Amino acid sequence: MSAGGSLKKVLASAVVVGVTEARAKIFGHILNPTGQRSAHKVLRKKLIGDKVAEWYPYDIKNDDPLIKSREEEERLLKLEMLKRRGKGPPKKGQGRRAVKRNK
Repeated sequence: MSAGGSLKKVLASAVVVGVTEARAKIFGHILNPTGQRSAHKVLRKKLIGDKVAEWYPYDIKNDDPLIKSREEEERLLKLEMLKRRGKGPPKKGQGRRAVKRNK
């Protein structure tokens, strides 16, 4: 009787394994009988790079060198005005941190 019982268990486990393999094949699942960690869950997700890129409109300023040079020119003019008023950036080694260190 014990031999018949063990044979039933072996057959039942084989059927269960066969069913799970067939189900995985049909539905495109990955079998992981050992239960080890894998990156399949992460790799299965859709890539979102295109979605994120759609949020930001296309910036024509990057293509046109005239716009870039005009922006740079405006920046330099503003910096010059600030320097004339004494509000420009300090020379290297003359900033707040250097002044604190010398006290």
